[in-house]
Amino acid sequence: MQIGLISLGVVLILILVCFNWWQDRRVRQRMQEHFPEADEDPLMGSLPPVVGRREPGMGASVDAAAEENTEADPVCEAVIDVVFSHPVPGAELQKAVRSIQKAGEKPVRVLVEHESGHTLYLREGSTYLSVQLAVLLANRSGALTDIEWSHLWTIAEDLAERFEGSVEGPEQAQVLSRAKELDAYCASLDAQVGLALRLGGAKPIAEVMQAVKEAGFLTYGNQLAWMSEAGVPRFTLLFDGVAAADFQQAGVDRLDLLLDVPRSQADEHAFSRMACVGRDLAARLSATLVDDQGQLVTENADHAIDEKLHELYQKLDQAGFPAADERTVRLFS
Repeated sequence: MQIGLISLGVVLILILVCFNWWQDRRVRQRMQEHFPEADEDPLMGSLPPVVGRREPGMGASVDAAAEENTEADPVCEAVIDVVFSHPVPGAELQKAVRSIQKAGEKPVRVLVEHESGHTLYLREGSTYLSVQLAVLLANRSGALTDIEWSHLWTIAEDLAERFEGSVEGPEQAQVLSRAKELDAYCASLDAQVGLALRLGGAKPIAEVMQAVKEAGFLTYGNQLAWMSEAGVPRFTLLFDGVAAADFQQAGVDRLDLLLDVPRSQADEHAFSRMACVGRDLAARLSATLVDDQGQLVTENADHAIDEKLHELYQKLDQAGFPAADERTVRLFS
Protein backbone atom coordinates (compact mmCIF):
# COMPACT_ATOMS: atom_id res chain seq x y z
CA MET A 1 0.00 0.00 0.00
CA GLN A 2 2.78 2.45 0.99
CA ILE A 3 4.76 1.60 -2.14
CA GLY A 4 1.68 2.25 -4.25
CA LEU A 5 1.12 5.66 -2.63
CA ILE A 6 4.77 6.60 -3.12
CA SER A 7 4.60 5.59 -6.79
CA LEU A 8 1.42 7.61 -7.24
CA GLY A 9 3.10 10.64 -5.63
CA VAL A 10 6.10 10.37 -7.96
CA VAL A 11 3.80 10.17 -10.99
CA LEU A 12 1.87 13.26 -9.86
CA ILE A 13 5.10 15.22 -9.37
CA LEU A 14 6.29 14.25 -12.85
CA ILE A 15 2.96 15.32 -14.33
CA LEU A 16 3.21 18.70 -12.55
CA VAL A 17 6.79 19.28 -13.76
CA CYS A 18 5.83 18.40 -17.33
CA PHE A 19 2.80 20.71 -17.17
CA ASN A 20 4.91 23.65 -15.93
CA TRP A 21 7.47 23.02 -18.68
CA TRP A 22 4.73 22.87 -21.32
CA GLN A 23 3.09 26.05 -20.00
CA ASP A 24 6.41 27.92 -20.01
CA ARG A 25 7.16 26.74 -23.56
CA ARG A 26 3.71 27.82 -24.73
CA VAL A 27 4.22 31.34 -23.31
CA ARG A 28 7.57 31.67 -25.05
CA GLN A 29 6.17 30.43 -28.37
CA ARG A 30 3.31 32.92 -28.13
CA MET A 31 5.74 35.77 -27.47
CA GLN A 32 7.90 34.70 -30.40
CA GLU A 33 4.85 34.66 -32.69
CA HIS A 34 3.83 38.15 -31.59
CA PHE A 35 7.33 39.66 -31.56
CA PRO A 36 9.60 37.85 -34.05
CA GLU A 37 13.29 38.75 -33.92
CA ALA A 38 14.49 40.29 -37.17
CA ASP A 39 17.92 39.35 -38.48
CA GLU A 40 18.60 43.04 -38.93
CA ASP A 41 16.63 45.94 -37.56
CA PRO A 42 15.18 48.06 -40.40
CA LEU A 43 16.20 51.29 -38.65
CA MET A 44 19.55 50.26 -37.28
CA GLY A 45 21.18 47.86 -39.68
CA SER A 46 24.02 45.93 -38.09
CA LEU A 47 25.18 47.47 -34.83
CA PRO A 48 28.74 47.62 -33.57
CA PRO A 49 29.24 46.31 -30.04
CA VAL A 50 28.69 48.87 -27.32
CA VAL A 51 31.96 49.53 -25.57
CA GLY A 52 33.02 51.69 -22.70
CA ARG A 53 35.80 54.23 -22.46
CA ARG A 54 39.15 53.05 -23.80
CA GLU A 55 42.18 54.47 -22.07
CA PRO A 56 45.31 55.17 -24.11
CA GLY A 57 47.17 51.87 -24.10
CA MET A 58 50.63 50.63 -24.98
CA GLY A 59 52.14 47.48 -26.35
CA ALA A 60 54.90 46.14 -28.54
CA SER A 61 52.47 44.98 -31.22
CA VAL A 62 49.67 47.06 -32.67
CA ASP A 63 46.47 45.38 -33.87
CA ALA A 64 44.18 46.91 -36.48
CA ALA A 65 41.46 47.93 -34.01
CA ALA A 66 43.89 49.76 -31.75
CA GLU A 67 45.74 51.45 -34.61
CA GLU A 68 42.70 52.86 -36.38
CA ASN A 69 42.27 56.61 -36.31
CA THR A 70 39.95 58.07 -33.70
CA GLU A 71 39.11 61.72 -34.13
CA ALA A 72 37.25 63.97 -31.73
CA ASP A 73 33.51 64.22 -32.37
CA PRO A 74 32.84 67.79 -33.59
CA VAL A 75 29.16 67.54 -32.62
CA CYS A 76 29.43 66.06 -29.15
CA GLU A 77 32.87 67.04 -27.87
CA ALA A 78 34.96 70.13 -27.20
CA VAL A 79 38.72 69.80 -27.62
CA ILE A 80 41.73 71.27 -25.85
CA ASP A 81 45.06 70.75 -27.65
CA VAL A 82 48.30 70.40 -25.72
CA VAL A 83 51.28 70.93 -28.04
CA PHE A 84 54.70 69.92 -26.71
CA SER A 85 57.89 71.83 -27.51
CA HIS A 86 59.81 68.59 -27.97
CA PRO A 87 58.87 64.94 -28.64
CA VAL A 88 57.56 63.10 -25.57
CA PRO A 89 58.20 59.34 -25.23
CA GLY A 90 55.06 57.25 -25.29
CA ALA A 91 55.81 55.58 -21.95
CA GLU A 92 56.13 58.94 -20.17
CA LEU A 93 53.02 60.33 -21.81
CA GLN A 94 50.98 57.26 -20.94
CA LYS A 95 51.83 57.66 -17.24
CA ALA A 96 50.77 61.31 -17.40
CA VAL A 97 47.40 60.81 -19.10
CA ARG A 98 46.13 57.45 -17.86
CA SER A 99 44.30 59.03 -14.91
CA ILE A 100 42.47 61.54 -17.12
CA GLN A 101 38.97 60.11 -17.38
CA LYS A 102 36.47 62.79 -16.41
CA ALA A 103 35.98 66.50 -15.93
CA GLY A 104 33.30 66.57 -13.26
CA GLU A 105 30.49 64.40 -14.64
CA LYS A 106 31.66 64.52 -18.26
CA PRO A 107 33.82 61.76 -19.81
CA VAL A 108 37.12 62.82 -21.35
CA ARG A 109 38.92 61.02 -24.16
CA VAL A 110 42.67 61.45 -24.62
CA LEU A 111 43.70 61.39 -28.28
CA VAL A 112 47.37 61.30 -29.25
CA GLU A 113 48.60 62.51 -32.62
CA HIS A 114 50.51 60.23 -34.97
CA GLU A 115 51.51 60.43 -38.62
CA SER A 116 48.03 59.97 -40.11
CA GLY A 117 45.73 61.48 -37.52
CA HIS A 118 44.74 60.83 -33.91
CA THR A 119 44.30 57.61 -32.00
CA LEU A 120 43.58 56.37 -28.49
CA TYR A 121 46.61 54.11 -28.73
CA LEU A 122 50.15 54.99 -27.65
CA ARG A 123 52.87 53.09 -29.46
CA GLU A 124 55.71 51.68 -27.44
CA GLY A 125 58.96 53.28 -28.51
CA SER A 126 57.26 56.18 -30.30
CA THR A 127 57.31 59.86 -29.39
CA TYR A 128 54.51 62.42 -29.56
CA LEU A 129 54.29 66.15 -30.12
CA SER A 130 50.69 66.75 -29.01
CA VAL A 131 47.58 65.35 -27.40
CA GLN A 132 43.92 66.31 -27.51
CA LEU A 133 41.63 66.29 -24.49
CA ALA A 134 38.11 65.75 -25.88
CA VAL A 135 35.33 66.30 -23.34
CA LEU A 136 31.68 65.35 -23.86
CA LEU A 137 29.53 68.47 -24.12
CA ALA A 138 26.43 66.98 -22.51
CA ASN A 139 24.98 63.86 -20.96
CA ARG A 140 22.15 63.09 -18.56
CA SER A 141 23.90 65.06 -15.82
CA GLY A 142 23.28 68.16 -17.96
CA ALA A 143 25.34 70.46 -20.15
CA LEU A 144 29.06 70.91 -19.61
CA THR A 145 29.52 73.56 -16.92
CA ASP A 146 32.08 76.33 -16.55
CA ILE A 147 33.56 74.48 -13.56
CA GLU A 148 33.98 71.27 -15.58
CA TRP A 149 35.56 73.15 -18.49
CA SER A 150 37.91 74.99 -16.12
CA HIS A 151 38.85 71.67 -14.52
CA LEU A 152 39.80 70.23 -17.91
CA TRP A 153 41.74 73.38 -18.80
CA THR A 154 43.73 73.02 -15.57
CA ILE A 155 44.54 69.41 -16.48
CA ALA A 156 45.74 70.59 -19.89
CA GLU A 157 47.93 73.28 -18.32
CA ASP A 158 49.46 70.71 -15.96
CA LEU A 159 50.34 68.52 -18.95
CA ALA A 160 51.83 71.48 -20.79
CA GLU A 161 53.92 72.45 -17.77
CA ARG A 162 55.13 68.88 -17.29
CA PHE A 163 56.30 68.51 -20.90
CA GLU A 164 57.12 72.14 -21.75
CA GLY A 165 54.15 72.67 -24.03
CA SER A 166 51.38 75.12 -24.79
CA VAL A 167 47.59 74.93 -24.50
CA GLU A 168 45.18 75.82 -27.28
CA GLY A 169 41.40 75.66 -27.19
CA PRO A 170 38.14 77.45 -27.93
CA GLU A 171 36.70 80.23 -25.81
CA GLN A 172 34.74 79.08 -22.78
CA ALA A 173 31.62 81.02 -23.76
CA GLN A 174 31.52 79.30 -27.15
CA VAL A 175 31.95 75.85 -25.59
CA LEU A 176 29.25 76.39 -22.97
CA SER A 177 26.84 77.70 -25.59
CA ARG A 178 27.34 74.57 -27.70
CA ALA A 179 26.91 72.41 -24.61
CA LYS A 180 23.58 74.00 -23.67
CA GLU A 181 22.29 73.68 -27.23
CA LEU A 182 23.24 69.99 -27.43
CA ASP A 183 21.79 69.30 -23.99
CA ALA A 184 18.44 70.85 -24.93
CA TYR A 185 18.35 68.94 -28.21
CA CYS A 186 19.12 65.61 -26.52
CA ALA A 187 16.48 66.27 -23.88
CA SER A 188 13.88 66.42 -26.66
CA LEU A 189 14.97 62.95 -27.83
CA ASP A 190 15.28 61.29 -24.44
CA ALA A 191 12.73 58.90 -22.97
CA GLN A 192 12.60 56.12 -20.41
CA VAL A 193 9.51 53.98 -19.97
CA GLY A 194 8.94 52.00 -16.81
CA LEU A 195 6.61 49.30 -15.54
CA ALA A 196 6.45 47.88 -12.03
CA LEU A 197 5.44 44.54 -10.60
CA ARG A 198 3.96 44.79 -7.13
CA LEU A 199 4.60 41.49 -5.41
CA GLY A 200 2.09 42.02 -2.60
CA GLY A 201 4.71 41.91 0.13
CA ALA A 202 8.34 40.90 0.36
CA LYS A 203 9.21 37.67 -1.44
CA PRO A 204 12.50 35.79 -0.91
CA ILE A 205 15.11 37.04 -3.34
CA ALA A 206 16.01 33.46 -4.34
CA GLU A 207 12.42 32.74 -5.38
CA VAL A 208 12.16 35.98 -7.34
CA MET A 209 15.54 35.47 -9.00
CA GLN A 210 14.56 31.99 -10.15
CA ALA A 211 11.37 33.32 -11.75
CA VAL A 212 13.30 36.16 -13.40
CA LYS A 213 15.89 33.80 -14.90
CA GLU A 214 13.18 31.39 -16.07
CA ALA A 215 11.42 34.31 -17.76
CA GLY A 216 14.53 34.85 -19.89
CA PHE A 217 16.52 37.66 -18.25
CA LEU A 218 20.31 37.50 -18.57
CA THR A 219 23.17 39.18 -16.74
CA TYR A 220 24.46 42.29 -18.52
CA GLY A 221 27.12 44.17 -16.57
CA ASN A 222 25.69 44.80 -13.10
CA GLN A 223 22.12 44.44 -14.35
CA LEU A 224 19.64 41.84 -15.50
CA ALA A 225 18.42 42.52 -19.02
CA TRP A 226 16.11 41.14 -21.68
CA MET A 227 18.51 40.92 -24.60
CA SER A 228 18.03 41.27 -28.34
CA GLU A 229 19.71 38.88 -30.74
CA ALA A 230 22.23 41.65 -31.47
CA GLY A 231 23.44 41.43 -27.87
CA VAL A 232 21.93 44.78 -26.86
CA PRO A 233 19.51 45.11 -23.92
CA ARG A 234 15.91 45.79 -24.88
CA PHE A 235 15.01 46.61 -21.28
CA THR A 236 16.42 45.98 -17.83
CA LEU A 237 15.12 44.75 -14.49
CA LEU A 238 15.58 46.43 -11.11
CA PHE A 239 14.88 45.11 -7.61
CA ASP A 240 13.12 47.81 -5.59
CA GLY A 241 14.77 50.34 -7.92
CA VAL A 242 18.26 48.85 -7.50
CA ALA A 243 20.41 47.02 -10.07
CA ALA A 244 20.64 43.27 -9.49
CA ALA A 245 24.34 43.29 -8.59
CA ASP A 246 23.80 46.03 -6.00
CA PHE A 247 20.72 44.55 -4.32
CA GLN A 248 21.61 43.28 -0.84
CA GLN A 249 18.24 42.57 0.81
CA ALA A 250 16.85 39.11 1.61
CA GLY A 251 13.43 39.98 0.23
CA VAL A 252 11.98 42.14 -2.53
CA ASP A 253 8.46 43.56 -2.86
CA ARG A 254 8.73 45.40 -6.20
CA LEU A 255 10.34 44.71 -9.56
CA ASP A 256 10.88 47.49 -12.09
CA LEU A 257 11.12 47.02 -15.84
CA LEU A 258 12.93 49.92 -17.52
CA LEU A 259 13.03 50.61 -21.25
CA ASP A 260 15.77 53.20 -21.88
CA VAL A 261 14.92 54.27 -25.43
CA PRO A 262 18.21 55.85 -26.64
CA ARG A 263 20.25 53.00 -25.12
CA SER A 264 18.07 50.12 -26.34
CA GLN A 265 17.91 48.58 -29.79
CA ALA A 266 15.26 50.12 -32.03
CA ASP A 267 12.15 47.95 -31.96
CA GLU A 268 8.69 48.36 -33.49
CA HIS A 269 7.27 46.42 -30.53
CA ALA A 270 9.41 47.99 -27.81
CA PHE A 271 6.68 48.59 -25.24
CA SER A 272 4.40 45.64 -25.99
CA ARG A 273 7.39 43.29 -25.80
CA MET A 274 8.28 44.61 -22.34
CA ALA A 275 4.64 44.53 -21.22
CA CYS A 276 4.28 40.93 -22.40
CA VAL A 277 7.34 39.88 -20.41
CA GLY A 278 5.97 41.84 -17.45
CA ARG A 279 2.66 39.97 -17.63
CA ASP A 280 4.50 36.66 -17.79
CA LEU A 281 6.53 37.59 -14.71
CA ALA A 282 3.40 38.79 -12.92
CA ALA A 283 1.78 35.40 -13.51
CA ARG A 284 4.86 33.56 -12.24
CA LEU A 285 5.06 35.65 -9.07
CA SER A 286 1.34 36.31 -8.46
CA ALA A 287 2.13 40.01 -8.87
CA THR A 288 0.28 43.04 -10.23
CA LEU A 289 1.68 44.89 -13.26
CA VAL A 290 1.29 48.68 -13.13
CA ASP A 291 2.66 51.67 -15.05
CA ASP A 292 4.76 54.48 -13.59
CA GLN A 293 1.55 56.20 -12.46
CA GLY A 294 0.46 53.14 -10.51
CA GLN A 295 -2.32 52.27 -12.98
CA LEU A 296 -2.98 48.70 -14.09
CA VAL A 297 -1.39 47.94 -17.46
CA THR A 298 -3.87 46.74 -20.08
CA GLU A 299 -3.09 45.39 -23.52
CA ASN A 300 -5.33 48.01 -25.14
CA ALA A 301 -2.66 50.70 -24.87
CA ASP A 302 0.31 48.60 -26.04
CA HIS A 303 0.06 49.37 -29.75
CA ALA A 304 -0.33 53.14 -29.32
CA ILE A 305 2.73 53.32 -27.06
CA ASP A 306 4.70 51.18 -29.52
CA GLU A 307 3.95 53.69 -32.27
CA LYS A 308 5.07 56.65 -30.14
CA LEU A 309 8.33 54.95 -29.25
CA HIS A 310 8.92 53.92 -32.85
CA GLU A 311 8.62 57.58 -33.86
CA LEU A 312 11.22 58.48 -31.24
CA TYR A 313 13.61 55.79 -32.52
CA GLN A 314 13.25 57.31 -35.99
CA LYS A 315 13.95 60.82 -34.67
CA LEU A 316 17.09 59.59 -32.93
CA ASP A 317 18.26 57.97 -36.15
CA GLN A 318 17.56 61.09 -38.20
CA ALA A 319 19.43 63.23 -35.66
CA GLY A 320 22.55 61.12 -36.09
CA PHE A 321 22.15 59.34 -32.76
CA PRO A 322 20.97 55.81 -33.63
CA ALA A 323 19.59 54.00 -30.61
CA ALA A 324 22.17 51.81 -28.82
CA ASP A 325 25.04 53.24 -30.90
CA GLU A 326 28.23 53.88 -28.91
CA ARG A 327 28.01 57.63 -29.48
CA THR A 328 24.36 57.69 -28.38
CA VAL A 329 25.06 55.64 -25.27
CA ARG A 330 27.76 58.13 -24.23
CA LEU A 331 25.38 61.07 -24.64
CA PHE A 332 22.50 59.41 -22.82
CA SER A 333 24.45 58.18 -19.79
